[in-house]
Amino acid sequence: MNAPRTRVQRRPVHGVLLLDKPLGLSSNQALQKAKWLLRAEKAGHTGTLDPLATGVLPLCFGAATKFSQQHLEADKTYETTVRLGLKTLTGDAEGEVIQTREVSCTPGEVVEVLDRFMGPIRQVPPMHSALKKDGKALYEYAREGETVEREARNVVIHDLELLDMQLQGDAPFLRLRVRCSKGTYIRTLGEDIAEALGCGGHLSALRRVVTGPFEVSQCVSLQELEAMDETGRSAALQPVDVLLPGFTQVHLDGENAGRFLSGLRRRGPWVDCDQVVVYGEHPRALLGTAHVHGGELIPGRLLSPIEIQQVLERSPANASLLTAQV
Repeated sequence: MNAPRTRVQRRPVHGVLLLDKPLGLSSNQALQKAKWLLRAEKAGHTGTLDPLATGVLPLCFGAATKFSQQHLEADKTYETTVRLGLKTLTGDAEGEVIQTREVSCTPGEVVEVLDRFMGPIRQVPPMHSALKKDGKALYEYAREGETVEREARNVVIHDLELLDMQLQGDAPFLRLRVRCSKGTYIRTLGEDIAEALGCGGHLSALRRVVTGPFEVSQCVSLQELEAMDETGRSAALQPVDVLLPGFTQVHLDGENAGRFLSGLRRRGPWVDCDQVVVYGEHPRALLGTAHVHGGELIPGRLLSPIEIQQVLERSPANASLLTAQV
C-alpha cells in the first residue's frame, strides 16, 4: 500500500529565485519543484528554457509575478556547442540523425561565417518549438509529422564569440558564446551556421549564462535549494524589485502612497518617464510601477496592501516600522 502523500501547507512568498535549471527538466517542472520546496502560494517564470538547456531561469513568487513580463524583453547570453557534420530532425541531440556530411571547412572560413551572423538577422522558428500557430504549438505539429509555414522573425546577435573549435576527428564541433535579443532561437542559429559552413550540424549542448541583469554565478541549483532549511530557502530569494532595474525611482509620503495604491494619480515635480518604480517612505516599501506624463504619476502594476505588509514583515529592518499606509 502506498503511503499517504503529505499535504504541503502553502504560505505567501514574495521575491525572485535565480535558479540554475538542470538538464532534462522543463521550465514548468523546475518551477513546480521550487514552488513546492518554498511552500509558495503563487509562482511563475519570466520565459521558458528548453529541457535540453541548463542555466539562468528567474522564477517569480507572489508579488514578483506582477512584474515578470518586464523581463521578457531582456537580452540573453548563451554558451553552446554545435556538433558539425550531423544534422538531426529536431536540431538538437535528442533528434534522430537525418543527414551526415563531411566537415571540410577551415578555421578562416569559420571566422568569416560567424561574422556574417553578427547584427540583425532573420530566423525561421524551428518546428520543434513552443511557438504557436492557430492556437497549437509547433512541436505538436512536428510530432504528427506535419510541417507548417513559419514566418521569419527579426532578431539581433549582439556578440558571437568563438570559444573553441575542432574541425578534425570523429566529433568536430564549435563552442560559441552568443549574446542576443529576445526571441532568438540558438538551435536555429547553430543549424544555420553549420549549414553556411557546408556540413550541417546540430546543437549538442546549450547553457544560458546571462539573462538581463542576472548571471549564472548568482543562481542556486535545485539540489542546493533542497539541502537548505526553510530559512535558507527564504534567504535565497531576491527582492521583488530586482525585476525593475533601470527604472526611475519615485518616493511617496504616507498620504500620497495610500492614494497611489488606490489607483489615484499623483501630481509632482517629475519629468515624463515611461518606466517608474514607486516606493513608500518610512518604511521604504515597494508599491508598484507607474509612468509619468505631464507631471502626473499614473499607476501601473500595483502591489496590494496585504502583499506590502507581508514583504515588510519578512524584512527584519522594516518589521518594526510598519505604518498605516499599508
